[in-house]
Amino acid sequence: MKYYSTNHKAPDVTLSEAVVKGLAPDRGLYMPETLKSLDRDFFENIDSMTFQEMSYRVADAFFGEDIPAEDLKKIVYDTLAFETPCVKVDENIYSLELFHGPTLAFKDVGARFMARLLGYFNRNEKQLVNVLVATSGDTGSAVANGFLGVPGVHVYVLYPKGKVSPIQECQFTTLGQNITALEIDGVFDDCQALVKNAFMDAELNGRMKLTSANSINVARFLPQAFYYFNAYAQMKRIDKADDLVICVPSGNFGNITAGLFGWKMGLPVKRFIAANNANDIFYKYLQTGVYSPRPSVQTLANAMDVGDPSNFARVLALYGGSHADIAGHIGGATYSDSQIAETLKECYARTGYLLDPHGACGYRALREQLEPGQCGVFLETAHPAKFKEKVDSITGGDVGIPARLQAFMKGTKQSIGLSKDYADFRNFLFEESR
Repeated sequence: MKYYSTNHKAPDVTLSEAVVKGLAPDRGLYMPETLKSLDRDFFENIDSMTFQEMSYRVADAFFGEDIPAEDLKKIVYDTLAFETPCVKVDENIYSLELFHGPTLAFKDVGARFMARLLGYFNRNEKQLVNVLVATSGDTGSAVANGFLGVPGVHVYVLYPKGKVSPIQECQFTTLGQNITALEIDGVFDDCQALVKNAFMDAELNGRMKLTSANSINVARFLPQAFYYFNAYAQMKRIDKADDLVICVPSGNFGNITAGLFGWKMGLPVKRFIAANNANDIFYKYLQTGVYSPRPSVQTLANAMDVGDPSNFARVLALYGGSHADIAGHIGGATYSDSQIAETLKECYARTGYLLDPHGACGYRALREQLEPGQCGVFLETAHPAKFKEKVDSITGGDVGIPARLQAFMKGTKQSIGLSKDYADFRNFLFEESR
């Protein structure tokens, strides 16, 4: 299958080229030229399939033309070594817990899948692949751990100084080996801009083989579609799949875009809701039809602190640029820090379910927007212990830290400080390439 750029000013490429390039030469994002619909039999029997079985069927629709069946099956089964259970939180509201992977965050699946896919495509190459990834929190840890020790790959994690949680920071600054952490004096959008500028730098690309592991890369965001099929299957098992609404805490919009891809392939979801924090660019687009990116602001839900969501371009492409179609199928919500804290505290006190700040946005949006007779699933994207200081101060409790997180916290921080100026980042990479 061929992949085209959302800016339509670059040649179409193969899957392997899209994965290795990350970003198109015209700064657009790669999109598959077609989306295959899954047959009726698949949806009728999905509730009898394992997470791995259904995910392989979805992956085959995405990548089956480019990867032999047994190789693709191995990549999928190796990636999905953990479950994502649906847990009842409230009447007709369920949490899809996506924090059961190695770094306790939803991005583990995409990062692990991409690491295996990139390794597959690069297995016969001798040139080192350099992965550049900007993170507002969980992406860096998921990518760093997904690629840790992968031969022929070096990862550079760019993160905003002082704007990720201490536990998140430990997860990618203590690893060493083929992982380098770069502490940028700026916000997430500055980190993302540095990565995009590096891809457009012809001289730099002549020296280093660069790719991205942010959700701008098709191999990172497409596997997240697996979650939505799994949610539907679990709801079908308890006769709650009719009139299903899925709410996604949204920052860079890779996760919800993957869900929309699933819907385009036939997944019977009634509608989606994108829950924003104070960085409400998409919410305002839904209201006005005008997309006005702006510098991000720091919030309790830091992984959603994005002022110019890259994947908005993919959302536009999926709906043919129609604001009416987008607004007709995707609802929006935006919450202040005080509302997030209020929701987290109230939910815990009333139900005993402990949300993280991002999941709190998704849960509140469902409570406010779910219509009679509908069932809702919100994506709980990270374990609350990753935001222990915030969660403890809100609930007055003491979130237990899972052993996997404790192990990261025992490591020694290894990071390199850089300004947000591209010249400094460029000079650093040139030194690295010597």
